Amino acid sequence: MHADEVPTDVTLVRRLLAAQFPHWAGLPVVPFPSGGTVNAVYRLGDDMAVRLPRIEGGVEDVAKERRWLPRLAPHLPVPIPTVLGSGTPAEGYPWPWSVHRWLDGANPEAGQLIRPALMAADLAGFVMALRRIEPTDGPPAYRRGPLSAQDHETRAALGRLHALGGIIDTEAATAAWEVSLRAPGWDGPPVWVHSDLMPGNLLLDSAGRGRLGGVIDFGTVGVGEPAADLIPAWNLLPAGVRDGFRAALAADDATWARGRGWALSMALIQLPYYLHTNPTLAANARHVITEVLTDHATASR
Repeated sequence: MHADEVPTDVTLVRRLLAAQFPHWAGLPVVPFPSGGTVNAVYRLGDDMAVRLPRIEGGVEDVAKERRWLPRLAPHLPVPIPTVLGSGTPAEGYPWPWSVHRWLDGANPEAGQLIRPALMAADLAGFVMALRRIEPTDGPPAYRRGPLSAQDHETRAALGRLHALGGIIDTEAATAAWEVSLRAPGWDGPPVWVHSDLMPGNLLLDSAGRGRLGGVIDFGTVGVGEPAADLIPAWNLLPAGVRDGFRAALAADDATWARGRGWALSMALIQLPYYLHTNPTLAANARHVITEVLTDHATASR
């Protein structure tokens, strides 16, 4: 997916385990077809996973998760990853890597939620629990604001999409983006945000009840502005439950507009970049753009 990606395979994972975690070396290692873009994931036995950064940009995330996952977990209403082993560079692999406890559960899909109102409530409960954690000494979130810091990259993505012709309505997307940019910025205290609540980082409960069963990939977590965690309103939740999600999070007009802007910016950047390399992410980006533009058109009437 990336020009500078470091290749990994089962043989490399086995060598790393044999050298650093020999007590796990005899367990089956199977590549996991994750839609993630930063880490390669391998199942290890029945209840563990090996995660190795694909790119240098994911290296700092390893240390962040090792430090903060155990501190955040007791305060959250659903399971999050547990680091069981901290690997070091070796065997030709250049970066730190980790062994995590495996969390069961499939990723939810937009348009396929069986109980969308409950999922909206569960997501709001997770976001609020995260916000209530004391932010002192927390690292800066990957998406922390202000939204205007995304303007250059977002407009560059709009230019790439315009050059591709007909993929999206770039004129309408530009107008929607500019509405979000005009929203007043966050003037409250920073709060903890996951800042990447994409469907691929969410798990359905393994009992099949359609509820939130876990949240994964905390490399983007940190303190910032609350709008960054509103993105599930457009990348996963149907329009009929958005108002309930918004009310549960007490999002005022400005925060909601910035949240819509975060969702749109992410999708516009992802779509041309992953168009031919990550069909799952590209499809969700198209979905987000459609939902945001529908919202924008409705509000403009």
